[in-house]
Amino acid sequence: MTTPATASARPAPLTRDDIPGWFFRLDREAFAHLLSAQSAAGVTGDLLELGSYLGRSAVLLGDHLREGERLTVCDLFDSDAGDDENAAEMAMSYRRTLTRSAFEANYLAFHATLPEIVQAPTSVLADGRIPAGSCRFVHVDASHLYEHVAGDITVARAALRPDGLIALDDYRSEHTPGVSAAVWEAVFTGGLHPVLLTPMKFYGTWGDPAAAREILLERDWRSEGYTVDEDTIAGARVLRLNYEVKSPAQHSASRRLALDLLPPVATRATRRVLRTLRERRANGPAA
Repeated sequence: MTTPATASARPAPLTRDDIPGWFFRLDREAFAHLLSAQSAAGVTGDLLELGSYLGRSAVLLGDHLREGERLTVCDLFDSDAGDDENAAEMAMSYRRTLTRSAFEANYLAFHATLPEIVQAPTSVLADGRIPAGSCRFVHVDASHLYEHVAGDITVARAALRPDGLIALDDYRSEHTPGVSAAVWEAVFTGGLHPVLLTPMKFYGTWGDPAAAREILLERDWRSEGYTVDEDTIAGARVLRLNYEVKSPAQHSASRRLALDLLPPVATRATRRVLRTLRERRANGPAA
């Protein structure tokens, strides 16, 4: 196992929600459900994460490790990027906050030992250091550049066992068209079968997608405040999970109740803030 580096100055997180990142509740539930189902069915294999940021998703992956399994995370952390485009992306989004010591501190707040850490571009994993067919789940959330994501998908495919699952982040975000291109290319030309779509992540397999869908449908997602829909993409069925959206009337009723319960001074202040926000939205952004 990797030994810790110098501890981060950031206070240790008290809960998983205290770890900064974009790993939201719906995907946390989807990860946990799929990983738990694999373990319950006796499916074994390592876990792999390409792009870990500060560890929010890695901590959850570590929760599901079973005896003899290994979690490997690969991220540049505070190393220099290998090319100008990647360096520009990191400078814009991550450079000020992303350090290996911060990741390690966050992970060790919830687990006794660190995962196997590869501090390098994810492309180095193409050298075969992840044994072929050794993984049951791979999470890809590193670069947003098409060439890099396509390479990460190739690494994931080689690492996964035949019935393994891949989760790909930012497959539909407006600012990540390169991810979209690489994901759908893998679907239409690379044999990747869609299983589940959420607002943030694409879940798929190069194995039997029907089996993974059935596992997901064993859970009553609607009773937990989610919507469940089904689409057909090029003849293949795929599930969609999303958050149930409250109607404007429900929002208004909840807001009125909250205001009624506040002291009069707080209620007046809250109404002023809400009125200011409505006026700003109506007038548009300042020039």
